[in-house]
Amino acid sequence: MSSILAIDAGQSGIKVRHIAGGTVRDWAEPGIRTDLPLMPQLAAVLAGAARRGGAATEIGIGVSGLTDGAADAQSLLADAADLGAHSVTLAHDSITAYLGALNDGCGVVVASGTGVVSLAVGERDVARIDGWGYLMGDAGSGYWIGRAALEAVMRAYDGRGPDTALVQVVLADFPALEDAYIELQADDERVRRIARYAAGVAELAATDAVAAGIIVAAAEELAHAALTGLRRVAQDTVEAPQVRGIGGVFRSAALARAFEQRVHAELPAAQVGIDSSDPLDGAARLPAVGEHSALRRRITRAELTA
Repeated sequence: MSSILAIDAGQSGIKVRHIAGGTVRDWAEPGIRTDLPLMPQLAAVLAGAARRGGAATEIGIGVSGLTDGAADAQSLLADAADLGAHSVTLAHDSITAYLGALNDGCGVVVASGTGVVSLAVGERDVARIDGWGYLMGDAGSGYWIGRAALEAVMRAYDGRGPDTALVQVVLADFPALEDAYIELQADDERVRRIARYAAGVAELAATDAVAAGIIVAAAEELAHAALTGLRRVAQDTVEAPQVRGIGGVFRSAALARAFEQRVHAELPAAQVGIDSSDPLDGAARLPAVGEHSALRRRITRAELTA
């Protein structure tokens, strides 16, 4: 009987799903470190699944920060020997996020959590927008929002910017504001730690002008990525372009509303959905992506030979 191990390896956390017959088991592990080699981290996840008794004939993995040069499905297939795997299919997590939201249809999916990446798929072309990490991109991500909040707090502290209730949020963590940047720079988990401030920004957006401005700016960035992706794959001219926003950042009602308004301002007929779809669904669908799909060339696959 066929069984699937699906892995969504994000920076905020790694989610794992084992599907065998009618039984589905989910569990979570600490997030992937994109500044460290990815394959050993994924091998550790596979070893953990084996210890749980998660035998699987097919394995689908979506990974944050995956580059073509680092995608070694063959080595992971060897690492999955204890699971009884016949195949390992590996892709950037933008692919699995897309599959979870739109399967292998056309459109664009914006996935924004700690980081952000957008993927647009047309009849023949695929375009990735952003997902370039916190140093070079991730505009509109949880980290981007959190960093904007910290900057606004320090501007208010200096007298360079308006007062904001965000100051009290940060003071709860750093009673001495002038020491905050030193502690954050020394923290190996600083990206996730800064991203956690996004929730506080979303909570204050209804009553604090600075927080509201950050949320609207983030929505503008995310909508800009979606619209750019649709143009690049010639989906901006179809009758009803499909647009999905997924990930923790979209839990902010204000951000989701601003995102939808911005998309509709340019493409009134766009079908915009703020989805609760799970990238694990996409990871589970990954092994079944066929040669007909424009996504196929973005996917790495290794299989046992007879």
